[in-house]
Amino acid sequence: MMASMPAAEVSPSRRRLPAGALRRRQLAASAWVYLAFLAVATIMAGTFVLAFIASLKVDPLERPFRIYFDQLNPAAWVAAARLGREGAGDALWGGLAPGANVHFSVTYAAPADARIVEPRAEIPRRRPGSGIAAALMRHYAADYASIALRSSSSATKQARDKRGIRQGWQARTFVYEITYRSDRHNGPWIERTPVNLTAPTSQTLIDSPISPSRSERRGRLLSWDNITPGALGLIFNNYRRVISETADLQTGKSLIGSWLGNSLAIATGRLVLTLVVASLAGYALARLKFRGSRLLFAAALFSMTIPAQVTFVSNYLIFRDLSLLNTPWSVIVVFVASANVLLMKQFFEGFPREIEEAAIVDGANRFQVFCKIVLPNAKPALLVNAILAFQGAWNDFFWPLVLITSPPEALTIQVGLLSLRRSFGGVQGDWGLVLAGAFISIVPVVILFVLFQRHIVSTEFAKGTT
Repeated sequence: MMASMPAAEVSPSRRRLPAGALRRRQLAASAWVYLAFLAVATIMAGTFVLAFIASLKVDPLERPFRIYFDQLNPAAWVAAARLGREGAGDALWGGLAPGANVHFSVTYAAPADARIVEPRAEIPRRRPGSGIAAALMRHYAADYASIALRSSSSATKQARDKRGIRQGWQARTFVYEITYRSDRHNGPWIERTPVNLTAPTSQTLIDSPISPSRSERRGRLLSWDNITPGALGLIFNNYRRVISETADLQTGKSLIGSWLGNSLAIATGRLVLTLVVASLAGYALARLKFRGSRLLFAAALFSMTIPAQVTFVSNYLIFRDLSLLNTPWSVIVVFVASANVLLMKQFFEGFPREIEEAAIVDGANRFQVFCKIVLPNAKPALLVNAILAFQGAWNDFFWPLVLITSPPEALTIQVGLLSLRRSFGGVQGDWGLVLAGAFISIVPVVILFVLFQRHIVSTEFAKGTT
């Protein structure tokens, strides 16, 4: 046999690294892993932030997509606060109230050889975009306010034409005054003050306190949905609309609070039911040996492959016969906890048997061992199961859509937000409103994840599931 290689002739690749070099290699590997996670988090956070920015815009689908607009412009915030204060004495949320005296200026520019004419200004009788809000609209600014030109001034500006040649352009600023009519001094507070300006195509708007909401007729007609928004009313207009436009047509009461409460109740109920069923079933499959236990476990695994749509007809008929339709109980009990059972079973199998046997020797029965010994040590697994169950129930759309159809205040937030899409019909939609509603719906889940994220990857739980 070949003699063993002397220590001096050990291959360099097999030599043990010095402690310092090994430590540097470990730090380098950790740094690469950290940078990889940081890159993934940056991409995900960037997508989230971009979607939030889009939810603030009047038109999230505009092309090209701009990331600097009035809702992110401090100068526009100051102007909106001034207009809101002049309109209703409220710099934050604005509006139009008796005694309003609003001054709104616009500046048009045109080539030196063109003549700038005064735009035709009007306060239109405009309904909000959503069908629900239009049905609930009772008061219009056009019935209580008037607009008139107060003054105008001219100036000359230097600009480049399409060929890049600098030439003088004339500019003219028009100052309009919007007042609450004196014969309506007992009138109501009005949330929106829309304004339309119509001008020839030869002149271009170059400055205004807040940008117009839309441009129509090839730029001849410029429209502002609300000229007195207030600072917060300008920034969070879509979010305010979600609250005011998700309302019951009969009572006029906002439904967003009821939808959030229903989703919270259903998610909490399913969370409790999932923890009870998963912990009991998981412990039974991990510790109790009985006839058919393997078959039962196989059936639980097989149930994970069956889509909910396959069984929804039979489940619907059962709930109908039990008179549970249009109640939260139907959505709470119709769930499949197979994945949660598997998770708890894996944890209980890693729990030391010796501790349970010692408790049994001391006189405890199986149920006492489960409640007083095993469950208190299963907090990491229970917490992860609770997070997954709550998130799944909160985001559930299919079962609430099928089992809860009326009354409107009984819907969950996910189904209720569908009304923002349906209120327009067809393929049209106010996507700023839809995005704002979606962000409101994910706030509880984000808060839950931020508070308990460290438990999802806790070392103790990871050991129990290996």
